[in-house]
Amino acid sequence: MTDVGALDTELLDGSRWKQRGQLSVPAAMMSGMPSERLAHSPLVGRADEVTRLAAMVGISGVGRETGILVAGDAGVGKTRMLAELRDQAERAGWRVLLGHCLDFGDSALPYLPFTEIFGRLAARSAADAEALVSAHPAIARLMPSNRLLSDDQRPEGPRVERGDLFEAVRSAFTQLAADQPLLVLIEDVHWADQSTRDILSYLFARRFSGQVTVVASYRSDDLHRRHPLRAVVAEWSRLPGVARLPLQPLGDLQVRELVRALHPAPMPESRVTNIVQRAEGNAFFTEELVAASDLGTQSLPTDLADLLLVRLDQLDDTTRRVVRAAAVAGRRVPHALLAAVVGIDGGTLDRALRDAVEANVLVPTGSDGYGFRHALLAEAIYDDLLPGERVRLHAAYAAVLGSPDVDATAAELARHARLAHDLATATRASIQAGDEAMALAGPDEAAQHYELALELMADKGFAAKLNIDVIGLAIKASEAALAAGHVFRGLALVQAQLTALPPDAPPEQRARLLVAVAGAAILSDSNVDLLEVTTEALSLISAEATPLRARVLNVHARAHVDRNRDEDSVRWATEALELASALGLPAVVAEAATTLARVNERLGNPDASRQTLEQTIVDARAAGEVAAELRGMFNLGGLLYEQGKLEEALSVYDATCRRASETSRPWAPYGVDSRMMSGIVSYVAGDWDAACAIVDLTGESPPPLGEAVLDCVSMIVAAGRGDPRGLALLPALRAWWPRDGMTAILSAGAAIDLYGDSGDLAAANAVYDEVVATVSELWRLMAFQARIRLSALVLGDLAAAAATSVADERAALVARGDVLLANAVKSADKGRVRGQKRGPEGEAWVARVGAEHLRLRWLTGIDVPTESELVSAWECTVERFQEFGHVFEVARSQARLGAVLRAVGRPADAAATIEAARRTAERLDARPLLAELRALGGSAAGSGALAAEVHRQGETLTPREAEVLSLVAQGLSNRDIAGQLYISAKTVSVHVSNILAKLGASGRTEAAAVARRRGLLG
Repeated sequence: MTDVGALDTELLDGSRWKQRGQLSVPAAMMSGMPSERLAHSPLVGRADEVTRLAAMVGISGVGRETGILVAGDAGVGKTRMLAELRDQAERAGWRVLLGHCLDFGDSALPYLPFTEIFGRLAARSAADAEALVSAHPAIARLMPSNRLLSDDQRPEGPRVERGDLFEAVRSAFTQLAADQPLLVLIEDVHWADQSTRDILSYLFARRFSGQVTVVASYRSDDLHRRHPLRAVVAEWSRLPGVARLPLQPLGDLQVRELVRALHPAPMPESRVTNIVQRAEGNAFFTEELVAASDLGTQSLPTDLADLLLVRLDQLDDTTRRVVRAAAVAGRRVPHALLAAVVGIDGGTLDRALRDAVEANVLVPTGSDGYGFRHALLAEAIYDDLLPGERVRLHAAYAAVLGSPDVDATAAELARHARLAHDLATATRASIQAGDEAMALAGPDEAAQHYELALELMADKGFAAKLNIDVIGLAIKASEAALAAGHVFRGLALVQAQLTALPPDAPPEQRARLLVAVAGAAILSDSNVDLLEVTTEALSLISAEATPLRARVLNVHARAHVDRNRDEDSVRWATEALELASALGLPAVVAEAATTLARVNERLGNPDASRQTLEQTIVDARAAGEVAAELRGMFNLGGLLYEQGKLEEALSVYDATCRRASETSRPWAPYGVDSRMMSGIVSYVAGDWDAACAIVDLTGESPPPLGEAVLDCVSMIVAAGRGDPRGLALLPALRAWWPRDGMTAILSAGAAIDLYGDSGDLAAANAVYDEVVATVSELWRLMAFQARIRLSALVLGDLAAAAATSVADERAALVARGDVLLANAVKSADKGRVRGQKRGPEGEAWVARVGAEHLRLRWLTGIDVPTESELVSAWECTVERFQEFGHVFEVARSQARLGAVLRAVGRPADAAATIEAARRTAERLDARPLLAELRALGGSAAGSGALAAEVHRQGETLTPREAEVLSLVAQGLSNRDIAGQLYISAKTVSVHVSNILAKLGASGRTEAAAVARRRGLLG
C-alpha cells in the first residue's frame, strides 16, 4: 500500500488499552486513527532515497539531523518509504514512535499526532508512559483519556502553558532516547493544525541532547499559495539541523517493476505500457490501475477518482467551470482555445487559471497553454461531467476549432465533433486526420481515424449524402491497420466491406475489394482461399493495361506461390512486372520482382535470387515504397538464413528492423517478422542473451500478434535453459495457434522441450499432436517442413524415456517413434517432389530425426541397428548442424553421439565429444543439456584407466566391464546402467557377473569396495 494519507482507515484491533488511573487510553479515542503498522507493499525504486534518509537520520552512523522533511505528491510513496525506514531503525535497535495528522477540516484537534504517539506508547508500555508523566506532568494533557468530553475522565488542575507543554514533549523524547535512539515519524503534516505546526517548529529549532530525530512528511502538491504550511516549511528548511528530502515520481522502468511485483502473472506488454503512461510515476496510481486492469476496465477506480476529485471540490465555481472545460480538451489546452470555449472576460479567466495553478490542478505548459498536473486528474474530472455538459463543451470546442480563429488539427476537430454528435463534420475530419497521420508515418492513429469514419458511415443513407468513396476508405483503413501490425483487423475491414457490397455493384468495385482482401490475407494465416479470390478478381476486370490489372496480376502470382505452383507464379509475376513497369507503378514492380526472386530461390537459384532482391530493395527505397522495400529485405534475410549464412542474415534482419522503425512501421508485416528472425538467428548462433535483448518488449506497445511472435523467441531460450517460466507463456501463445502457424510451431517446439526435459512425455506428445493438427488445418498442408524438427524433438524424448522404461512400454514407444519418423520422411519428400532444394537447416533436422529413431530402437532393443549405423547417423547429425551453425543443437547432438561412442567401446572419442558439448552447454547455461551430460556418469577416459589398472593387477577386465563397474559403484541398478550405456539390462547383468568373478567379490557392494581399496575408484 502506498501513501494514501487519511484513506488508510484500518482500525486498531478490538482490545482496549490497559486501564491504569489517568493513563487509561480508551479504544474509542484511537479507533479513527490509522494503524500503527505502516503499510508493506513492494518497495520499488526508492533504494537510493531510503539509504539517504537512513543516513540523515543517523541509523547508518553517517550523520544525524534534528528534523527531516519528506515531501512528495499524494500517492508517490512517502508512507511506504517511511515504513522501510521504520523497519531499518527497529532492526538497528532504535525506538520508533508514529503519529498521523488527519483531515478534520475546520474541526482540527490540537496536537493530534502527539496524542497518538503518547497513546500508543501507553498501550505498549504503561510503565514508560507513567515515568514520562511523572517526570513531565504536562504530557498527561496529551493522553487520549484526558481529551474526551465525559466529565468523569476530564482532568482537573491548572492549565498548561504552551511553552511548558512544548518543553515537556521535547524532554519526554530526550528521556525516551536515554537508553536507545529515538525516531519520531509524523505523517501528513499538510493536514496539521496550527498547534501541531508550532510544536514541530519548537522541536526543529532546538537540538536534542540525546539521539532523537523527527521526520515529518507532507504532500507537496497540497501546498497552494494560501496553504498555512507553505510558509512554515520554508522557515523549517532554513533551520540548522533540518533537512528536506523531496520524493520525485518513479521512473518508467521503476513503475514497470512495480507493476510486475503487484501482478506476478504474465500481463500483455500493451497493458503494462498503458499503466506506466497513465500512472506518471505515482505508486498509488499504479496500484489502482493494476487492480482495475485485472477487472478488464480502462475507467478509473472509484477510490482513485474520488481522491483526485477532492482537488476540484476545493475550487470556487468559476475555477471549477474553467477546469472542467480544460478537461474536455484533454491533458493540455492552449490559452486562446480555452478562452474561446469558456466565454468569460479575460480578467475573470486569468484569476480562475491562477487559482487552478496555485491549487496544483493545472500547470502552465510552454508559453501559451495549460496542462493538468496529472493525466488521471483530467480523466477523473472528465468522467465526472454530466452527459449534457460534455456534449455542450465538445460542441463549443468543435465550433471554435472549425473556425479560422484558432489553429487546429483535423484529429482535434474530429474528436470534438463526434462527441458533440456532429457526424458530418466528424466523418470528414476523421478521414482528413487519417490522411495526415499516414503522411506522417502514423499508421496506428490513421487506422483509428479511418475506422471511425467507416463506423459513422454505416448508415448508407448518411454515407450517400456525404459523397465519399466508402470502398476507397475501407481499403485505406485496411492498409493502415496492416502497417500498424493489426493484420487480422486489416483483413476484416475489407472483408466486411466486401460482404456489404450490393449484388449490382460495378465489377471494378468488387475487384478492388477482392485485391485488398487477397493482399491482407497473404500477410496472415487466414481461411481465405487466395487463388479463388484472385481468380475471381481477374475475371472481373478487362484486359486493358490499367493499374488495377497490374495489382490483380501481382496478387494472383503470389497466390500461386502460396499453392507451390511455381511455373504459374513465374508467368503471372512476369506479366505483372512488365505491365507495372510500363505504367510506372514502382510498388507493384518491387512486389512482382520479389515474388520472382522467391521462386528462383525455391528452385535452387539463390545467386540470381539474391541479385534480384538487392536491386529490388534499392529501387523500392528510391521510389519511397516502404512496404515493398521491407518485404524485399525480409526475403533477402530469409535467403541468407536458408543458405546457413547466419552472420549476413542477422545483419539484413537487423537492418530491416531499423528501417521499419525509421518509417514508423515496427509492427508491420516483415518489420516485426524480421525482429523475430533476428532473435532466432541469434539463438541459433549461440548468442542467447542477445536473442532475449532483441525481443525484449519493455516500454513498447506491440499489437497482440506482434507480442506473441516475439514471446516465442523468449520461450525458445527459456526451453534451452530449462526455465519453467517458459511454460507460463504457453497459454497466451496457444490462443494464437489457430490463427498464426509460425507462433504455433515456435512455441510448440519450445513446449515439447520443456515438457520432455521435465519427464512429462505425455504432455510433450500432446503438444505435438495438437500443433500438427492445428497447423495442418490452418495451412491445408499435412506435410509441412517444420514437422521434421517437431518429430525429431519428440523422438528424442521417446528415446530418453526408453532408457528407464520396462519391457511392456518399449513396444509402444517404438510404435510411436515409427509414426513420427514416417511423418517426418513424408514432409521431407514433399519438398523434394516439388523440386525444392533443402537448405543446411533442413538437412540437419532430417539427419537428426533419423538418428533419434535409431537411438530409440537401440535403447528399446527392438529392431536394433548396428553399432556402425548408429554411430554414423549421429556423426552425420553433428556434422550437419555444424555446417548450418546451430550451436545448441550441435552440442545436444554431440552429447548423444558421445553416449553412443561410449556404448560401442570408443571411450577416448566419447570423452572428447562430451567435453565439447559440455563447454557449449556451460556457456549457454543450457541446464537440461548439462543434466543430460552429467547423467553420462564419470568420464569415458576414466573407465579406460580403470580397465588398464585392473589388467595390470592380473585381471582381464574389459573396458566395457570397467565402465559398468564405475556405475555399479555409484549405486545404479542394472536398468539404470543399461539406460546410461545404451545396452540391455540383460547385457549389464552378464557384465556384472563377470566383474564379480574377476575381482573375487561376492556382491556388487564388495566389488565396489575392492575397486576403491585398490585405488581404482575416486
